[in-house]
Amino acid sequence: MSTFALPRRVTVTEAGEVARAALMALGTGEQPSAWIVDAAALQTFDSSCLAVMLELRRHAGTRSVELRSVPPRLEHLAVAYGMEFALGQSQSSADATAKPLRP
Repeated sequence: MSTFALPRRVTVTEAGEVARAALMALGTGEQPSAWIVDAAALQTFDSSCLAVMLELRRHAGTRSVELRSVPPRLEHLAVAYGMEFALGQSQSSADATAKPLRP
């Protein structure tokens, strides 16, 4: 299993470099192992973070990509863009876990 920890910040400025670093860390060979992406440190992000996840999924081929410790705000952003699949969530599981952004 290959693992990559997302940095504290993933915005349009950092997204390209983060994607390159992730692909280097996870490996692009044909090994069958899953890719684990840890988002525990992630604090500042925009929709570019979703684009990074899509890029990783594209390069993963048949390997699974598991995103761990997803910040709730990133889940909300994915739901808002209809991109739950970028985080590895189905629409129904995202709906079940999504909470309103405002009380």
